[in-house]
Amino acid sequence: MNIDLPELSLIALIGISGSGKSTFAAEHFKPTEVLSSDFFRGLVADDENDQSATKDAFDALGHIAGIRLRAGRRVVIDATNVQKHARAELVALARSFDVLPVAIVIDTPEAVAWERTQGRTDRTFGRNVLKRQSQDLRRSLRELGREGFRKVHVVSDPSDVTITYEKAWNDRRELTGPFDIIGDVHGCRAELETLLGELGWTLVRDEQGRPVDATHPEGRQAVFVGDLVDRGPDSPGVLRLVMGMTASGNALCVPGNHEQKLLRKLRGKNVTVSHGLAETLE
Repeated sequence: MNIDLPELSLIALIGISGSGKSTFAAEHFKPTEVLSSDFFRGLVADDENDQSATKDAFDALGHIAGIRLRAGRRVVIDATNVQKHARAELVALARSFDVLPVAIVIDTPEAVAWERTQGRTDRTFGRNVLKRQSQDLRRSLRELGREGFRKVHVVSDPSDVTITYEKAWNDRRELTGPFDIIGDVHGCRAELETLLGELGWTLVRDEQGRPVDATHPEGRQAVFVGDLVDRGPDSPGVLRLVMGMTASGNALCVPGNHEQKLLRKLRGKNVTVSHGLAETLE
C-alpha cells in the first residue's frame, strides 16, 4: 500500500507494544525525524522502561517536537498512542504550529506482538498490558478522524508499504512576486477593473465582452485576500474574473467569510441573509 503524507506534518505512529512501530519508523523516516517515547524515558531516567518517568519524557519529547515543527521539519512520534488523551496532545501540538496531524496505525495482531515481546529481555510487562492496549486501539480506530487527524492510514502489513509526500496547498515558495495584494472587492467589478488597469494589468475578455482574466507585462501576480462578493452590484462578474485569473496562474486567492457564507447557502445550509448576501443571491 502507498501512504501519502503532507511534506510538513506531525506523524503519530499508533500501535501496541511489539507491533513494529520502531522498525517501521527506522525503515521509512530519517533517524532525526523520529522521536521515541522509550528513548526520552531513557534520557530522563536512564531506564526506557521506567513508567514513572513518562510525564517528564513526554514533556521533553513535546519540547523537541515543537522546536522541529517551528523550523518546518517533519516530526514522527514513536509511542503506543493508543489512549485518546495522548493523541489529543499531539493534535494540539500540531495545530499550535499550523501543521497537519497524521495517524499511521500499525495494526499487528496481539499474538504476534506478544511473541515479539517475549523475545526481548528489556520488556518485562505481562500479557495483560498488551491486551489492554489492544482493546484501547480497537476503540480508537473509529475515532481518529474525529479527533483531528487529517489523514489516517491503517497498516496491516508493514513490509508492503511505500511512502510519498505531497506538497501543502499553501506552500507556494516557488512564487517570488512581485505581487499586487487586493482585498474587499465586495462585488464591485467595475472598480476592480479600474484598479487593475491603474496597476498595469491588461484585461482579457470573452466573446460577450466580459473580463475573464488579466495579464501583466511585468509578470506580476495578484493576490486576492477575501471578500470578493456581497454589497456591490456584480458579484458574479468579480468571481468570473478572479476565478479566471486564478485558473491561468495570474492570481492567487483565499476565501473570506463572505465567500464561505455564500458557499454554505448555495449548498443548502441555513444562514442569515445579511451584510449584502441578498444582493449576491439575487
